[in-house]
Amino acid sequence: MSVFDALTPDEIARVRKAGTELPLPAGWSPISEKTGADKAYVILEGEVSVRRGGKEIATLGAGDIMGEMAIVNHTLRTATIVALTRLQVVHLTPEAIESLSRSVPAFGEAVRAAAAARVGSD
Repeated sequence: MSVFDALTPDEIARVRKAGTELPLPAGWSPISEKTGADKAYVILEGEVSVRRGGKEIATLGAGDIMGEMAIVNHTLRTATIVALTRLQVVHLTPEAIESLSRSVPAFGEAVRAAAAARVGSD
């Protein structure tokens, strides 16, 4: 389920504007296991591998958010993300996620739901 599914076009535009759109190359690792929760990304295009202890535990694609679990739960990262393809992402700071969660409640609910689903899959 995409974090954008329950959002209106205006709300999607607000999420995109609150962050910084970036291209990331295939092979890049924007998030590393056991590091601080200083950013999250919404994937606009491409696919990533989610790895714990070097073993792939999931893949994520367009519309998915990555890095939110540690921000929401105030913990260290539990997985490493590796780009399988070239990515186009929206980089969001913890402050942007907090602000968006207040101003776009459906986004906040989607982020919390994604984090909760991943905790349940541990």
